[in-house]
Amino acid sequence: MTTKEPSEYVTLISNDGFEFIILREAAYVADTIRKMLDPTSNFAEAVTGRCTIGQFNGVIIEKLCEYLYYNLKHKDAKDVPDMEIPPSLCLELLMAADYFHC
Repeated sequence: MTTKEPSEYVTLISNDGFEFIILREAAYVADTIRKMLDPTSNFAEAVTGRCTIGQFNGVIIEKLCEYLYYNLKHKDAKDVPDMEIPPSLCLELLMAADYFHC
């Protein structure tokens, strides 16, 4: 019996139905998503590669995806420039960062 290799990509789904397909490696930056996708977790997300994020809308999940790629790109860099965040999103993004442990 062979085990199916997980896809290189995963899908994050916002509470308003937007879907974001991102690299699994980028998704793993967020501890919560990494645990959801862990093959040993027995979560449905680990089998399907689709994470429904019921707490946040598409605007916040899009910015989360930007951050995940930003973090992956600069993970070993020094003097990394700040990521642009609109002030109107700061509170929701802070809550998302807390939820996703990233």
